[in-house]
Amino acid sequence: MGKIRGLNWQGCSLLILDQTRLPLEEHYQECRVWSDVVEAIQGMRVRGAPAIGLAGAYALALACLEYADLKPGEFHSRLTVAAETIVGARPTAINLAVTVQRVLEAVRAASSVKESIGSAIAEAQRIDSKDLEANYRIGAWGATLLPDDSTVLTHCNTGALATSGYGTALGIIRKLWTDERLRRVVATETRPLLQGSRITAWELSQEGIPVTIVVDGAVGYLLQQGQVDAILVGADRIAANGDVANKIGTYSLAVLGRVHHVPFYVAAPSTTIDLSSPNGDTIPIEMRDGAEVVSFNRTPTSLENVAVYNPGFDITPSTYVDAIITEVGIARHPYNASLREMVSSHD
Repeated sequence: MGKIRGLNWQGCSLLILDQTRLPLEEHYQECRVWSDVVEAIQGMRVRGAPAIGLAGAYALALACLEYADLKPGEFHSRLTVAAETIVGARPTAINLAVTVQRVLEAVRAASSVKESIGSAIAEAQRIDSKDLEANYRIGAWGATLLPDDSTVLTHCNTGALATSGYGTALGIIRKLWTDERLRRVVATETRPLLQGSRITAWELSQEGIPVTIVVDGAVGYLLQQGQVDAILVGADRIAANGDVANKIGTYSLAVLGRVHHVPFYVAAPSTTIDLSSPNGDTIPIEMRDGAEVVSFNRTPTSLENVAVYNPGFDITPSTYVDAIITEVGIARHPYNASLREMVSSHD
């Protein structure tokens, strides 16, 4: 378990498994400059909030290497611009801003440009290892909430390719499978880019975990028929009151779960909790290119020039969230208190 990795640091470059080509092709892109990583994040060749954060950390390390010959003043000036650009690559996931800031602080604490480079790489690698540790803890905590012989529904991809190598919601699923407590996984296809049918199904199949793909619109009927024990999703940002920003379609799953008395759980590292966002209304929602909806693999699937509304994420109000699982523990209502306590205890 945990052997699948979407990001691999090579000492002076970053190898990224291009997730847009899965499952038909396993292609690695070697990023030698930080702007290559930004393009990979924007193009969703790397995706998932923790993985984006990790990629951003390594991107800033690459920026340090790229600017190594500059004088200290110019070095730090260029690095600040690079950091701002990296953070702006995808605005909804808070992890990206958190990890880039951590690397930037490590760089600023160094006494020379040469020391800054070493500090940046060391901090990015520390973030990498800490995320993997957090994933395993999330898996252990989350597994305690599920009954034996569970059928779990999940949305988008929250596995090894969305993190440093194990997963958040899929980490819980992996733990259940290891403990022989999982019957099967139901993965939504996750329109429009099919992260569920392309990536989650691929990941689980690599490890022999039984998975069934359903179209997004079939979830209501599936829950109505009593075929799911719990809904497990990840998060890109969690507001102080427990509102959750996650892949578009998550809100619908939460509402359907409540109607059909199926618990709805959110799994994410504590770095995803943003206490500076009081509620979901303050979380920026990324709007994606309409071409993602009306074409696939560059083949048109709708009318030319038709209007498209394509938010990448939605906000699930905390009232529909039965528990939030992090590496620190399990938070429940009232989230304003439990999340704040969780963050302070982790600090």
